Amino acid sequence: MLEASNHQELPAIPGKRYFTIGEVAELCQVKPHVLRYWEQEFPMLEPVKRRGNRRYYQRQDVILIRQIRALLYEEGYTINGARQKLSGDEAKGDRQQAQQIIQDTISELESVLRVLRA
Repeated sequence: MLEASNHQELPAIPGKRYFTIGEVAELCQVKPHVLRYWEQEFPMLEPVKRRGNRRYYQRQDVILIRQIRALLYEEGYTINGARQKLSGDEAKGDRQQAQQIIQDTISELESVLRVLRA
């Protein structure tokens, strides 16, 4: 069996439309204040803000946060380097995002299969 990286240990993203900051913090294994900081540093990360300035993240935001997390924590990029990589490689980023969606879907389907087999 292949060694699991930290990225694969993240929980599967549920099939919801919107996520609260607390849910995203759990899904991405970062603290909410880190997410708020990343919003300032990564212009492409813009959660929907509703009543009372509450943040609601969509699935693509969660995937982007996981990419940012991987660049910073696993690949050792600086904030500036991660920002450049994400903004400069949009086509590559789109492919990575699609691959991440596929991986997350596979993970979700495997967990459903485990439940069905139990």
